[in-house]
Amino acid sequence: MRILLAEDDALLGDGIRGSLRQQGFRVDWVRDGAAARHEIASGAYEAIVLDLGLPLVDGMQVLRSMRAQAIGTPVLVLTARDAVPDRIRGLETGADDYLVKPVDLLELGARLRALVRRAHGKVSDVLHIGDLELHTAERRVLLGGNPVTLSTREFDLLHALMLSAGRVLTREHLEQNLYSWGQEVESNAIEFHIHNLRRKLRPALIRTVRGVGYLLPRPDTSEGTR
Repeated sequence: MRILLAEDDALLGDGIRGSLRQQGFRVDWVRDGAAARHEIASGAYEAIVLDLGLPLVDGMQVLRSMRAQAIGTPVLVLTARDAVPDRIRGLETGADDYLVKPVDLLELGARLRALVRRAHGKVSDVLHIGDLELHTAERRVLLGGNPVTLSTREFDLLHALMLSAGRVLTREHLEQNLYSWGQEVESNAIEFHIHNLRRKLRPALIRTVRGVGYLLPRPDTSEGTR
């Protein structure tokens, strides 16, 4: 799950990035509002952690601009502005959640998972496709009640497919989800991870839509893998 962190405080930003990475997030960190606007426009992120007191472009302006462009990526505002009118303004401008510094970093991770879950229409932290279960917070997978050992990237790929079950995800989208800045992506990386998931779970679980991408069908629409 790839997250954009927009925070100009070096110490705090480093701590947040480190904690979220330990919780399984992939975090790209920018330190001003202009860079945040540029990255948000890429559409590469599942959620955004946005400080309001950013240099160059204020965080509230960043938020207002993205909502005016109909960019619906979930936004969690993380700020020192704790007055009730500030909170109301942030939420009414388009924030999906609002936290006041200092914040418990495990709570921050839980709130981000909840935002992403709701954005995909999911009500539980545990995703189900038939007898396949993915426990998001615990980062574990069960098939028929039995644990399945997955690599970090295999888990993240399966998570992305299960969040969007019934919808085709392009290779480019999956690469954006799995890899952060500076991480080299081999030409056949997604195919390699898909192969491993099929081998560890079941061959017909993930369907290849030729020339488009990959699909994890809902149980009532599954036709197998081509």
